[in-house]
Amino acid sequence: MKEKLPPGFVVDSVGTISMHEGEHPDKRAIKTAANHGIDISKQRSRPITKADLENFDKIYCMDIDIYGDVISKAKNEEQRQKIFLFLEAAGNHENAEVPDPYWGNMDDFEDVYQLLDEACNAIRNQILN
Repeated sequence: MKEKLPPGFVVDSVGTISMHEGEHPDKRAIKTAANHGIDISKQRSRPITKADLENFDKIYCMDIDIYGDVISKAKNEEQRQKIFLFLEAAGNHENAEVPDPYWGNMDDFEDVYQLLDEACNAIRNQILN
């Protein structure tokens, strides 16, 4: 999704474990994003925090394990109501989980990019309409 969001929108990406904390994205992800005019080369991994659960209106999880990890960090029902499976929130109920391309090849990274791009556009339209 290359379109700009309206003022006041903040999008961030976090993980649920600190194993790769401080590291840049996978080189294949950087290359795939660059092929679509997006520079993610300066991003660094960080784990989700309690503040994220308080400060963000919506939290989208890429798979069921991550969803479970994030739900377990929620301190109340209000926070739990902010947490969604990303593809389900985008209206894709056939595939609840975003496949992890890490063990695959560049085609797998491209496939995931296309899946995420389509889902991002669907969620953007839901929020703005």
